[in-house]
Amino acid sequence: MLERLNQALEHLESRLDQDIDMAEVARIAAVSEYHFRRLFSALAGMPLPVYVRRRRMTLAGAEVLAGELTLLDVAVRYGYGSGEAFARAFRSVHGIGPGEARRTGAVLTAQPRMSFRVVVEGSTTMRYRIVEKEPFRVLGRKARVPLVHDGTNAAATAHVESLDERTVVRMKELAGLEPEGVLSAVVHLTDSRGEGAEVDYWVGVVTDPGTSAEELDALDVPAGTWAVFDDHGPYPSALQDLWRDVFTQWFPSNPYTSRPGPELLRTRPVEIGAATDSQLWIPVERGSA
Repeated sequence: MLERLNQALEHLESRLDQDIDMAEVARIAAVSEYHFRRLFSALAGMPLPVYVRRRRMTLAGAEVLAGELTLLDVAVRYGYGSGEAFARAFRSVHGIGPGEARRTGAVLTAQPRMSFRVVVEGSTTMRYRIVEKEPFRVLGRKARVPLVHDGTNAAATAHVESLDERTVVRMKELAGLEPEGVLSAVVHLTDSRGEGAEVDYWVGVVTDPGTSAEELDALDVPAGTWAVFDDHGPYPSALQDLWRDVFTQWFPSNPYTSRPGPELLRTRPVEIGAATDSQLWIPVERGSA
């Protein structure tokens, strides 16, 4: 898979001064566009559109300083229909407008080309199973929180602590399907898996599709395939490492790709620093050969 990912990046690089068809880029990688965007974000540490903009502005910056083309010609070459839009994108990367950069010969910021490679450490094993699930419903409470890759997520903790005992008891009464008991569900709102990206964070239980409770929010999930990972270690660091390893190690090494859907997590007990048993459910589908 890594070889195909790098072929896709080569294709993307060759079209920085043209319209880029991300579906075609994903086809070269032999994965869905959805999975390609998610996997790129996890591996690169930034969303795909941000990388493309930074690469374009790196090339555009060199042409701005060279002075052989007008600023409008440079803007059009890199896909901007107006000088104003180009100037905004240029400033977002370089911290200075293109006109001022040309006049002063300013120091600009470069985004190097990316390529992916495997670093073999041999220190981590990942226990997983593949589960086919019928449609189900998550009943619980949701909140909008930022992603936190290292340490406690204060917003998520505050959401959990806001649940009164009556609500928790009611959720436990409704629980009936695997994964059992009260769990969390993360619904990504964008392609980004970067620190601070916002997600819908649910605390709830998995029930049959027809189950309802007026006092609880409902999230309907269609039938599909899930990769289930079991883990044991200190909370939350071991879990954060597992989430990272699924996208940076497991997906590139296995014939599955991610698909839209909530990522489910059951952790017991939930005590900061304590060793916990966790079960992470990731929605997947069989990838192309």
